[in-house]
Amino acid sequence: MKKEYSVRRELTQAESDSFAGISSLLSHLMFHRGISPAQAGLFLEPSFLEEIHDPFLLHDMKKAVERIIKAIKGNEKICIYSDYDADGLSGATIFHDFFKKINFSNFINHIPNRNEEGFGLHKDSIEEIAKQGVNLIITVDCGIGDVEEAKFAKGLGVDLIITDHHEPDKILPDAFAIVNPKISPKYPEKMLCGAAVAWKVVCAIIKKGTCLPAGRFELPLGFEKWIMDVVGIATLSDMVPLVGENRVLAKYGMLVLRKSKRIGIQKLLRTLKIEMKNLTEDDIGFMITPRINAASRMGKSIDAFHLLTTTSEDEAKEIVTELEKINNERKIISAHLSKEVHKMMEAKYSPYFSNKVIVVGSPAWKPSILGIVAGTLVEKENKPVFLWGKEMVTEKIKGSCRAPQGVSVKAIMENVTEGIITDFGGHHMAGGFSLSNETVHLFEDEIEKAYEKSESETREIPITFVDREIDVEQVDLRLVNEIEKLSPFGMANEKPLFIFSGGVFEKVDFFGKEKKHLKISLKGKSGKTIEAISFFTPEDLIKKSEQGKILRVVGNVEKSFFGWPKARIRIIDILN
Repeated sequence: MKKEYSVRRELTQAESDSFAGISSLLSHLMFHRGISPAQAGLFLEPSFLEEIHDPFLLHDMKKAVERIIKAIKGNEKICIYSDYDADGLSGATIFHDFFKKINFSNFINHIPNRNEEGFGLHKDSIEEIAKQGVNLIITVDCGIGDVEEAKFAKGLGVDLIITDHHEPDKILPDAFAIVNPKISPKYPEKMLCGAAVAWKVVCAIIKKGTCLPAGRFELPLGFEKWIMDVVGIATLSDMVPLVGENRVLAKYGMLVLRKSKRIGIQKLLRTLKIEMKNLTEDDIGFMITPRINAASRMGKSIDAFHLLTTTSEDEAKEIVTELEKINNERKIISAHLSKEVHKMMEAKYSPYFSNKVIVVGSPAWKPSILGIVAGTLVEKENKPVFLWGKEMVTEKIKGSCRAPQGVSVKAIMENVTEGIITDFGGHHMAGGFSLSNETVHLFEDEIEKAYEKSESETREIPITFVDREIDVEQVDLRLVNEIEKLSPFGMANEKPLFIFSGGVFEKVDFFGKEKKHLKISLKGKSGKTIEAISFFTPEDLIKKSEQGKILRVVGNVEKSFFGWPKARIRIIDILN
């Protein structure tokens, strides 16, 4: 489906004047991101002191902190039970680093195997943990929906502290304490990621600080700030809105990451040929997070955890080598699976592709890889995609779903006849689900019907808003530096998007081992040339990129550090 673009209107003189002392471009960009003149100063220069909220405003925080301190004082065995993705592993790292720093060693980290256990708490794991003498389990990024599992832990005499950020069900688990911004009426920021919640707990413990005989933890001043590197990774990975407190966490997280003392991160960045001082949110989103998540998809989350926590140069080198291997294996499996999905689609839906939703699956497909393939398919077809497979160990049928802008997969699944889907979760554009062997054959028809029901509620006109149309000759480092004042970019603070006009496609080239990346030299009216690139370029863009043509390019501006720093365009689309 062809994309539609709409250029945002220019500000009136009065609107522009209200952003006193701020450039016309930044005023324009902030206004259209809903940032008022009163908020502009703090947005441009986020304040740790003013915008990081008191952790004790979170529900059950006092109770959780007192129980953890009691466990530390009594040398009780603690288990950190975290999710297996970048958010959960970052949160697990926060507790690990804190305990190590205060010389408390009587703890273990449990990370469920994604392919064998799946998301959340599991009774078998809790039982095994209890047998190891654990008195206290602290969850990270999971547990809010595990009512039966919490009851099971209590029956074994194990106290459970849930730290999570997911939406709660009507019935909350009977845990010793639950720390979740979404059930904390006094806490201003409801959209923290899981690792940020874990960080708030550690901040609260440090604030309470009554563990050691001297009455304070023997911690370096500002220790909680130095562990914000993993809070930054999680905040940028977990698609939370980058405004308010989250903006501070992401901004300070990036500052610490650029100076991170984590040997694993240093080794990984060297392998990826990324200079630490030039690290960007795109490097997190497209290079670091995929490697952390690839480990869980391939059943080796512990490798990614060790990447974040190791203090050994040799171990770090081994882990980075293994993660690169795992990520390459994941790419191969994803590519193979993508081909199979396309073959099945052609057999089912061709020649007219009149279906409104793509639903395909196979017992041979690995569920942990399906989200990546579904996401790629949505970009190509601009339709909701539901893919399912079967887990090897548990034999459970599980799937992933993705949707284009304006469509809610959650709303679609909520409209499916009760009993067809055994379990589901997620948000508007991404989710997961489980099916039984008895209902899997009904799933496709049910999803089509459910989409029909929810279409009027969920479908919007797919218009992409462009911040401005500018001449290619305006692209320079000064422009990039000005825009970077709004970084880090992400959800609710999208990277500025422009239409670049006035440029001739002087030279069109392809680069990379398999020549899948596009590079165009755009020549302006005065003869100035600007480089525009696209990675893993889709076929429709390749067809449009003809040498000698005058075409408009939709994209972002960024810095290139190849050779010397210079401005370039990252291509999103090419307009005829």
